[in-house]
Amino acid sequence: MPTFGSVTPSRTEALEEWHPVCRVAELEVERGVAALVHGQAVAIFRFDEDTVYALANHDPFSRQSLLARGIVGSRDGVPFVASPLHKHAFDLRTGQCLEDPHVSVAAYDVKVVEGVVLIGHRKTAA
Repeated sequence: MPTFGSVTPSRTEALEEWHPVCRVAELEVERGVAALVHGQAVAIFRFDEDTVYALANHDPFSRQSLLARGIVGSRDGVPFVASPLHKHAFDLRTGQCLEDPHVSVAAYDVKVVEGVVLIGHRKTAA
């Protein structure tokens, strides 16, 4: 069975379902990085020491791939990234725009296994 570092996918979790991106220690807290995951540009954020989120790297307002360079923060307990151009904030958990409830970006499942950040497929809308 294929492995990435010390991560071995179980029989129920094929490697194609969870894309290894990097070690969590390589990510800076409250910073984003961009990666190509499942053929899509994904912005990955280490919110704090233990929490990693992933959103589509596309800002729907500016129509540019730049969310990974956004400002990470928290508003009323909601972790968000603010686009560097127009400052619209997107909930890191869901991708929902905090200023305009009709706009969102794709959010991805994330897990950290033995120190490796794994990105899954897009979350389904609630």
